[in-house]
Amino acid sequence: MLILQDALSHLEICPELGGAIANWRLRGSGLPLLRHSDAAALAAGTPRRLGCFPLVPWSNRIGAGGFANPNGWLALTANSDDPLPIHGSAWQQPWQVVAHDEQRAELLLQSSVPFAYRARQVLELNDGCLSIALEVTHCGEQPAWYGLGLHPYFPRTAGTRLQAAAEAVWLCDEQRLSRELAPLPAGWDFACARELPAERVDHAFVGWNGRAVIHQPDLGYRLDCLASHCGHYLLFTPPEQGFFCLEPVSHPVNAHHLPGRPGLRLLARGETARLRWSMSCWLLR
Repeated sequence: MLILQDALSHLEICPELGGAIANWRLRGSGLPLLRHSDAAALAAGTPRRLGCFPLVPWSNRIGAGGFANPNGWLALTANSDDPLPIHGSAWQQPWQVVAHDEQRAELLLQSSVPFAYRARQVLELNDGCLSIALEVTHCGEQPAWYGLGLHPYFPRTAGTRLQAAAEAVWLCDEQRLSRELAPLPAGWDFACARELPAERVDHAFVGWNGRAVIHQPDLGYRLDCLASHCGHYLLFTPPEQGFFCLEPVSHPVNAHHLPGRPGLRLLARGETARLRWSMSCWLLR
């Protein structure tokens, strides 16, 4: 496990578990800034029990058993307990540590699954701000479709509030695949800070400017978040759980099968796609 820290916070990274973050917490109080990963979560051996992990070369689920690349159909099968292939392949492979000091770590993954790519992740702490730069470079001979994202899990208490303005939402079918673009329901409009829905939400929100604020008055802080190179976020609110997910992503769920493949990029050999995400902690007084 790699340890980063600044004057305010402490970060634990698990390169071998999909390049995931295990914990990010305040140094003084130990309160979690991302969902806390205890010994049982670490022993489970999956990034889905940890604090945050990278989504490469796509985010969320893909239907129809695969998708079409310019050189033909790419067949995919389920890669977890979910019935559909989900979150790409980088989260299920060990990453190499390229550089590491007290406040910065650089991780690299050279992958051949489901096609050849090279992913790079740089994590930095500075004055209570965690920034993550994620990029992927296509290494195959034939072009391929790419998407990027990050999957942070945040603590959820009775006082948690979210502010993250969007213009519309992709409603999903019974397989939790995007079906139609719709206006925001009243309870899902986070233009102003509001409590999270009590019901399960697992949808992609469109027309996002990359800014979000997570208010945690019960924990004594707020997080000011900023994303670049992505116009979507995915909100996941499992009922009666002590966490929720606000995922900066480049594309909606199942974008490979939506008209125009929104948010995806067709990369030729040597071309790169990038995403950046920062979370700044401000203590409440």
